[in-house]
Amino acid sequence: MTEKQKALQDVRQHQFAMIDAGMYLDSHPEDEMALQYFRMMRKKKQQAEELYQKHFGPLTLFDAGTDKRWNWIDEPWPWEV
Repeated sequence: MTEKQKALQDVRQHQFAMIDAGMYLDSHPEDEMALQYFRMMRKKKQQAEELYQKHFGPLTLFDAGTDKRWNWIDEPWPWEV
């Protein structure tokens, strides 16, 4: 597995954890520990996204164009890894 693939996998794992925790919170909105877990996963996902984008470019169209040029067209795109 390449470093790029590892970085993208880290993003995806944290996204999955957030979705899973979110579904639990839909039926248990008062569970403070679950809410803390969700917040922790959100922070870790944001950190993983920042790390990926720092080294490999934008993950989504919304993250593109932060450099001096339009970098969304650089290949391969994240889903092609």
